[in-house]
Parts: sequence; structure tokens; C-alpha cells
Amino acid sequence: MTGKEWKIIRTLVISDIHGCYREFNALLRKAGYNPERDKLVLIGDYVDRGPNSKAIVDQVMSLHAEYGAVVLKGNHDKMACDALLSDDEDKLDLHWLNNGGFYTLASYVGADADFVQQDLGWAEYIRIKHWIRQAYKHHLDFLSSLPLYHETEDHLFVHAGIDPALTDWRTQREYDFIWIREPFYNHPVTNTGKTVVFGHTPTLQFQDEPGIWFSSHGDKIGIDGGCAYGEQMNCLEIGEEGYKNHSVRLGESG
Repeated sequence: MTGKEWKIIRTLVISDIHGCYREFNALLRKAGYNPERDKLVLIGDYVDRGPNSKAIVDQVMSLHAEYGAVVLKGNHDKMACDALLSDDEDKLDLHWLNNGGFYTLASYVGADADFVQQDLGWAEYIRIKHWIRQAYKHHLDFLSSLPLYHETEDHLFVHAGIDPALTDWRTQREYDFIWIREPFYNHPVTNTGKTVVFGHTPTLQFQDEPGIWFSSHGDKIGIDGGCAYGEQMNCLEIGEEGYKNHSVRLGESG
């Protein structure tokens, strides 16, 4: 990042990119992202399910290094690292591969995802896994070291949510920061003093369309539009005039 002082006017928040490189960049264009005035906050799940996880990780790393984008950890980022960095060759690999990891693997080796899923043998998978570990150590180091939350004066950004029952939400397990569902979104959040902005659970869980969801209590904002499931990718704009929504549909290039 340069030494130039930039006046940040807007915060742009995006979650659950899942390797959807074309849609992510279309969304940045639609929102008019300008690092000289915008703080970009990415709240997890950069890999799996979509076709271009490697390109997304490259870009997210650059956005963080060059423009100070906030990059948080999601459950899929942890699953990928756990599998690729493990030598156990057990359920960690299968859990990841069966939850979209085949697409991530294919993006790193330049192969067709269907071939990887249907025809790749286990021994070949292990060989590729060790190659990725060596050739893309910087990617795995980056994803492994990502923080779990980011705070501003009025907002708490996190991938999945926080446990409303805890007196000090900061003490919760890593698992809950990236995996929690019903205990978070089914109960009012009163232990943060801030509005929690989260992804992880598609907003179709809460409403009839995949746009950004605003809790009736004013305590939560869900932004996962389910792009990797055929719906859309959302961007929450937080600015001087309040909230604005931007979105692109799966397949949209802007």
C-alpha cells in the first residue's frame, strides 16, 4: 500500500465468492469500487464450488497487499487448508472434496472439474495435493492466517456469525466464527453493541429472494446471495447515506 493518505468514504462488503471470478469482478465494477475512497471487506469463502478459486485467491491477496482490503476466514478456506496441509489422508480430504473441493483442485492444476471428480485416482490426488502444498505455499499460508472478524464503530464483520449467549463473543471457538447457523440467526444479538454483517448462510434461508437480508431487530445483515448455487453475489455498501445494495447474477460479466 502506498504512503498516500486516502479518505475512505464507503465500505464495500462481499462474502462467499467461491471461485466465481467473473462475477466478483463484475460486482466490483457495478459497485464502482475505487480503493482511494472505498474500504473493501471480504468476509470469507474464496474457494470451492466455483470454477476459478486460484484466480480469486491471487486477486484477494493482491487487494489485501496493495489496497489494505480486509480479508476474513471462512469455513471453506479452512477446509481447503486442513485437507491440503494434512498428511492423514482421511476424512479431511473427503469432507473438503465432497463440499466443492474438486473445483478448487481443478483450478490449481488447470484441469476439468468433472474429470477431477470422476476420474482422478486417489494416488494422483495425493500427488497433486503435495504439489499444491509446495507450489502454492503462499496461498495456503495466507488463507490459514486470516483473521476471524473485523470491527468498526458500528459494525462487526464475520463469516458465519457469533454466539448470542456468550457474555464476551470474542472468546467463542473458531468453529463458531466460521460455521455457526441457527443459534446465531434465530436469536437476537445483544452482546456486541453493533450490527453483525455475515455471510455463510444464503439469504434465501430468511426471505424469498437472494438479495441482502436485514434483520427486523436491526442486529444482523446477511449478504450471502448463493452465487455458487446458481443465484447471485451481493455487495453491501455502507456509506454516509446508510446502506445500499449491489448484486450480479451467476454468469453475469458486467
